[in-house]
Amino acid sequence: MDPSQSLVSQKSSDSDLHIQLHPLVLLTISDHITRHAARQQQGPVLGALLGQQNGRVITVEHAFECPTTAGPNGEVSLPNSWFEERVKQFKDVHKEPPLDLVGWWSTAPATGPEPSHLSVHRQLLQDYNESAIFLAFHPSQLQASESHNAKLPLTIYESVIEGENANDASKEMQIDGEESALKLRFRELRYSVETGESEMIGVNTIVQGSGTAAVDTHPSGANASTGNNSQSAKQGTLAGEQGAEQSNTGLTQEEEELLANLTTRLNAIRTLESRIGLIKSYVAKVSAESGNADSASLPWSHPLLRDISSLLSHLSLLSPSEQSSFATEVVSQNNDVLLASLLGKMGESVKTMRELGRKSAIVQSQRKAEAHAQRRQRYPDFGPSGGVASGFYP
Repeated sequence: MDPSQSLVSQKSSDSDLHIQLHPLVLLTISDHITRHAARQQQGPVLGALLGQQNGRVITVEHAFECPTTAGPNGEVSLPNSWFEERVKQFKDVHKEPPLDLVGWWSTAPATGPEPSHLSVHRQLLQDYNESAIFLAFHPSQLQASESHNAKLPLTIYESVIEGENANDASKEMQIDGEESALKLRFRELRYSVETGESEMIGVNTIVQGSGTAAVDTHPSGANASTGNNSQSAKQGTLAGEQGAEQSNTGLTQEEEELLANLTTRLNAIRTLESRIGLIKSYVAKVSAESGNADSASLPWSHPLLRDISSLLSHLSLLSPSEQSSFATEVVSQNNDVLLASLLGKMGESVKTMRELGRKSAIVQSQRKAEAHAQRRQRYPDFGPSGGVASGFYP
């Protein structure tokens, strides 16, 4: 592409903005693009970005996909009513911390934004956020990135107004009545990936539940255990692997994913068992040799003993000592949930009864109207109220 026709500014950003990108946004974008490609859908792929702006730091925490509408000239735009309602729903859900619309995302080539992206970006600048950012995802870089340490296939831009062939000084000297040469361009912003504890748990769950989950056939803690328990654990691991290989033939994709998930959990349990056995053997050895004054070298480590004591003190949080009060609280919470469910069902029943009564009233009124019409056909001289009209005598 000719540099003069490119929408990417040749100047570096002077706004000193820094973007903090959360992994949840990357997962949402990846899921949207994957579904769009798997379903062979046509049209642009884009969505909105929600976050916060604190001074020069913009956090991008949530994203959602958006439909598009085509204008008379083929330009792409967002449906205003739907988009405003969707943003309002996200703001109502995420009130702490409060989120706002900070920008949008779409697929773009590695060279930068294209003219087809300008219509949506101008719409956001004019109607929602005058400093909206643009996250360009580059699917073409996914094939080239083979190493795990490769750069993320995305670029974040801010929009600026620049002269097409003039510098800032020439803009001020523009003659009155002359058409402006200003043009919307994009400047690249620096970003970093930030994550919270809940996001780390969610990403770890997704990685462990995937079909390509790595299976640790030799846990690191298994070599630390002593005695016959270590040998039996290794033999059990090998037997489980052989059985998994023999039963892996003719399985569906869902069964293979389930097998990989169960194998990962089994290896995690075996690793936990080996670590617990190592701690028990260490404590038993220290207790046995603590009273032996003739021992030259004791496996005594105060930091390790403090870690073991801290671990034991936290076990009460997992298994409460007062089982009766805990059981009472569980039953109370269960009753609250059941009561709420019953109240909901009762509300639905009342609503159904009201609807039935309304329909019954409509049917009864219709029957009365039909009976009144039949009486008027038989006796034309009947008045509007069903009585005899004036001047008629039988």
